[in-house]
Amino acid sequence: MRYKPDWQPKTRLGKMVFRGEISSMREALDTGLPLKEPQIVDILLPNLGDEVLDVNMVQRMTDSGRRVNFVIVAVVGNEDGYVGLGRTKGKEVGPAIRKTIDAAKLNVVEVKRGCGSWECGCGRAHSLPFQVKGKSGSVQVVLKPAPRGISLAVGGVARSILRLAGIKDAWGFTKGHSRTTVNYAFAAFDALKQTGAMKMSEEQSKTLCIVSGPTEIRAEGDTSEPVETEGKPKEEEKTSEAQGKEGEKAKEKSE
Repeated sequence: MRYKPDWQPKTRLGKMVFRGEISSMREALDTGLPLKEPQIVDILLPNLGDEVLDVNMVQRMTDSGRRVNFVIVAVVGNEDGYVGLGRTKGKEVGPAIRKTIDAAKLNVVEVKRGCGSWECGCGRAHSLPFQVKGKSGSVQVVLKPAPRGISLAVGGVARSILRLAGIKDAWGFTKGHSRTTVNYAFAAFDALKQTGAMKMSEEQSKTLCIVSGPTEIRAEGDTSEPVETEGKPKEEEKTSEAQGKEGEKAKEKSE
């Protein structure tokens, strides 16, 4: 049973996670049930990181005087295929930030990654598998796969979102008033959501090395090498033992 001591689930999905029937974020999203409790994400994605993208102060005049609110935009992600974006407002900065992070957890989506650049072909899920487009307001964002070593050639807001999604290399192009942080962030997030909406065949997935959600493949490609290096000493030990046995048999025959 996986749960937090001070958490009492109220939704059907929360109760399933509370009882241990769902053990991964992919299973939770595949159920189709609405994600309404941030504690679910805390349990299924314990290594989730967060970053505040924008803090904007909004004022309005009322009959009782001037009222001030803070509009916060924050992004969360585990840097391995899951990312969420949220926007809320509050009277104080601290509580508003915590509220925004919880809202971002409720918008977590699964991102597909791959090696879609014709210049690369390394066979590792370090970039986008294909070109995607996103829009929010007047801002349009186009994300394209890039070869290894390019890093994230996008704006600062989109860079944070892509980094928390687990994408290491990408090209980015924008149109419209991209200085509007809110629209720029939601346009980049909308582009990442398009990676999950695209349907691909098995052959295309193998060619583009498409991986959905978490993966053990690292950006530096160190997963295959340790397996080989771990096997080499064992083989050397076997060969040395065999040579030692053959030497002993040869000595016995000579004697």
